[in-house]
Amino acid sequence: MRKSILTISFCIATSFLYAQTERKSEQQKSLISQTDKDKAFEQWMKENKIPNVGLGIIKNGKLEKAKVYGEQRKGNPAPDNTLFNVASLTKPVTAIITLKLVSAGQWNLDEPLSNYWTDPDVASDPRSKKLTTRMVLSHQTGFPNWRWMNADNKLNFQFDPGTKYQYSGEGFEYLRKALEKKFGKTLQQLAEELVFQPLQLKDTSYIWNEKKDALRFSEGYDKEGKQYQTVKTTTPNAADDLITTVSDYSQFLISVMNSKGLSKKVFDDMTSGQVVTKKDKSFGLGLEIYNLGDGNIALSHGGSDKGVQAIFFLLPKTKDGIVIFTNVDDGYKVFEKLLTEYLGEDGKKVVEIEMKKTI
Repeated sequence: MRKSILTISFCIATSFLYAQTERKSEQQKSLISQTDKDKAFEQWMKENKIPNVGLGIIKNGKLEKAKVYGEQRKGNPAPDNTLFNVASLTKPVTAIITLKLVSAGQWNLDEPLSNYWTDPDVASDPRSKKLTTRMVLSHQTGFPNWRWMNADNKLNFQFDPGTKYQYSGEGFEYLRKALEKKFGKTLQQLAEELVFQPLQLKDTSYIWNEKKDALRFSEGYDKEGKQYQTVKTTTPNAADDLITTVSDYSQFLISVMNSKGLSKKVFDDMTSGQVVTKKDKSFGLGLEIYNLGDGNIALSHGGSDKGVQAIFFLLPKTKDGIVIFTNVDDGYKVFEKLLTEYLGEDGKKVVEIEMKKTI
């Protein structure tokens, strides 16, 4: 009997050790496979003259990967906590700050912004009384993207607010001034209280920090490899120039998918199309919405500026997502490659929607 027990114990132990060896072997193969993939991707980057790519992969609501590819300085690999300017990926952060205030009953999506702020350029235009936060977050203000695009450098209404879609950074800046007027705090302070501190986003800011940012910042380049002058903001811009890392921004997006700090009503409004922008694509509140079919959607936003191309996609149903930062004018070349690799069929559907030209 004792011999049988010893034999069984020995078999179990041997089986356990074999299983462990098998697992280690599989893990090593996976590690080697990923290393080979990383090397192949960095070679592709060199061939396509893309200095840095920051990649965040979210699986089942958790950050699975946060990696930065390429060199930060010649001969020095970029660390995974490299800081990026993410251009218009700033807007979703501003949107969530605002929607948290709405969820807390401290702000109203449909209250006229003129109750708190009216820009002098449009003060004499009665349409300024119609502007609401909902219109700003869904890009229906009637404003140009930026006032400096007008010959006189002044803000104006190009159509009646709430009647159609037109992307506008000015709208977000208008909202910032209204928020700051009501709460007596800067957007940076509101962000710290409502988003950055609760989520422990220690590397994210609307404001440039010379002591920290200069050491880890991914400088922007044009297509020919010429470096742009670094934008060093001293005043928060609600629409542009957020400084962050792949890890920080991915954690922010996970909190968005989990509706952290948002009421069900606000989350539903945020993820519902407020205005159609093209076939199978619309704008919700601060986020673009792709209709993938069968009740599935993808939430997204892009960022484009001198030396900046960035984008993210979230799949609320599976809680998967991807974050891509690049530091070159044509960094968008990498989007389709990574989107289809990591999001599979859903990624392909997004690409198909983008290829469509009409509403």
